Amino acid sequence: MNAEFDLGLERRIGKRSAAVIEKHLGITTVGGLLNHVPRRYLDRGELTPIADLPMDEDVTLIARVLSTNSRSIAKTQARRALQVTDVVISDESGGTSSSSPHMVASTLKVTFFNGFRAKAELLPGRRAMFSGKVTRFGGALGLTNPDFQLFDDDPEMTGKTPEELAAMPVPVYPATAKLSSWSIQKVVATLLETVDLETLTDPLPRDITAREKFLSLPEAYRLIHTPETSADWPRAQKRFRYQEALVLQTALARRRAEHAGQEATARKPTGNGILAAFDQRLPFTLTAGQLSVGKTLAAELARHHPMNRLLQGEVGSGKTIVALRAMLQVVDAGGQSALLAPTEVLAAQHAISIRRTLGTLARDGMLGGLSEDGVHLTLLTGSMSTAAKKQALLDAASGTAGIVIGTHALLSEHVSFYDLGLIVVDEQHRFGVEQRDALRAKASQPPHLLVMTATPIPRTVAMTVFGDLETSVLDELPAGRAPITTHVVGLTEHPAWWDRIWTRAKEEITAGHQVYVVCPRIGEDDDGDFSPGEAAPPPEGGSTGARELASVTAVVEALALEPALAGVRVAALHGKQDPALKAETMADFAANKINLLVSTTVIEVGVDVPNATMMVLLDSDRFGISQLHQLRGRVGRGGLPGTCLLVTTLEQGHPSRQRLDAVAATTDGFELSRRDLEMRREGDILGASQSGGRSTLNLLRVLKHESIIADAREDAQRIIGADPNLSGHPALAEAINEYLNPEKEAFLERG
Repeated sequence: MNAEFDLGLERRIGKRSAAVIEKHLGITTVGGLLNHVPRRYLDRGELTPIADLPMDEDVTLIARVLSTNSRSIAKTQARRALQVTDVVISDESGGTSSSSPHMVASTLKVTFFNGFRAKAELLPGRRAMFSGKVTRFGGALGLTNPDFQLFDDDPEMTGKTPEELAAMPVPVYPATAKLSSWSIQKVVATLLETVDLETLTDPLPRDITAREKFLSLPEAYRLIHTPETSADWPRAQKRFRYQEALVLQTALARRRAEHAGQEATARKPTGNGILAAFDQRLPFTLTAGQLSVGKTLAAELARHHPMNRLLQGEVGSGKTIVALRAMLQVVDAGGQSALLAPTEVLAAQHAISIRRTLGTLARDGMLGGLSEDGVHLTLLTGSMSTAAKKQALLDAASGTAGIVIGTHALLSEHVSFYDLGLIVVDEQHRFGVEQRDALRAKASQPPHLLVMTATPIPRTVAMTVFGDLETSVLDELPAGRAPITTHVVGLTEHPAWWDRIWTRAKEEITAGHQVYVVCPRIGEDDDGDFSPGEAAPPPEGGSTGARELASVTAVVEALALEPALAGVRVAALHGKQDPALKAETMADFAANKINLLVSTTVIEVGVDVPNATMMVLLDSDRFGISQLHQLRGRVGRGGLPGTCLLVTTLEQGHPSRQRLDAVAATTDGFELSRRDLEMRREGDILGASQSGGRSTLNLLRVLKHESIIADAREDAQRIIGADPNLSGHPALAEAINEYLNPEKEAFLERG
């Protein structure tokens, strides 16, 4: 319907400009470029605070030239002669920035190599806009060979009065090193002159546009790209932000309606089966939260359409017991349950934990045991022997196994189920949409689905990312969980603390307890056991990113020579070890045959050793906030107070230490999740690392725009409730198809 949007760019701006845009931005259509909106706006009348510029990022700033100096570098055999032009620019801020009340540098050195135009044009006193990457030279900020544009002779501004010129904001577009913001601006301005915006169909229903007093669609496009005053672009952004929220929420509401319309086999509770026997034998009392969520799951499993629920809870909040009770209800009703875990270590831990929890209900507590009033459990992982794997496949296909626990091996085409009724996905963020779909396809009818995560998700993120799932939260810890004290150990300012770490570890071991030591790497030639998108980026700034990081192999060797640890039984654990060795090591650690375990992040989730009371995280700045919180949750599980040491060699004040300070300040996972999202770039919420492409979020910010998302959610539910197929809203349906390509829309079905 929006034929104008589907046109190739070359039809409107010419082949040459279209080729440049496609090469650097990957945009090929009119609609794609019009929706490439500015990320911020500069005031022509004000200079940019230089002290606020971020390191190692492409920036666009307005500044005044203080001085220009050129010098020559002599020719050598390896290099031609160079002329170097150094330009010092200033924000004339008087030495303060918006982020700091203290006196700070307000100048920036800009260096051009053979920059003859810069030498001729960037004269003292002139104002210009610069675009390039901020780097650091000898402790000072700088730009090298940036693009620049003089304000004094901007050809686009001819005919403007000084007052009109000063009032016009400067749009700053997401740009690249080879394509500056103002180059994009010029192409967009050309596009706006040639495209017929009045033919565009509006995805927003008229009643919403009238209620919110939004700009018309054509006017919004004009003002977001070419604002005449500082009041123009916020009005345009307001309109597009709500449109974006409504498109997302309507897509999710439509999925919820589709799920509700599917037929599933009801798994009603029997009242006298294995679940009832299990509840009678529980040696502890379920928390109020576990009971409440359990009732919800029981009711949804008994319905004739699929349950689709997200269960989030703090580390150690008892999610596994809640999931196990749901699985037992399905077994009582004649169906099978599959528990999908991201790693073999976690799958094996789940199998051991569930076997131990079931006791004689898994005959004599043995995996594969079967009794008349019990349940048959089967473990399936990729590294099992051929004979064991064949038996597990037979147990699942014949229906003998009531609960099948496994890794990605469950997704193999060779795996089939007799009657798959419930899928439990543990640590949801580790799995892709295709993997869950592969498991769903093994059921004759749509199975019930329970997604679990120990990474707390703020409400707005849950509404945006998991909006097609109903959400339950376990926000209280079972009795017996002890507090965990967390400290940042800065070795740069306190080198002697290195020895104290191991003395402290020996104190815990002497008291009969155990210690984890976590490293970011396995050995010298690899990067550890990070899952895609989970590891924190290298620390910002300077040469610290090239420092030698702690590895499991090197730390094990070093600790063998550590005097404080003499006589301590130390072992290594990482994802590249033989599975049998990993299982044996974990079993020995659980049995306290190993005092100190040096590991990668394979112990991040699911590993439960109540006797472990201390964790040492080496080079902890290389982990993200949620990962640090997850790892910390491995201690303090047995009623004994836990200690977590976040060891770093970064200096105080380094940006990457903010994460460590945040984790040390609180054990509230929801607060940490919010802080994590505030620290990360906004695009990471639905970013390329998760969806496989460009971020689906454009103007919408899930933490900042909670009320907008909530309002759009209500509108979307109302629209879908009255018109499930959107037959009366063709423009909105088309916007969903255009905005959420199949890959992105599938990503929204993360549950």
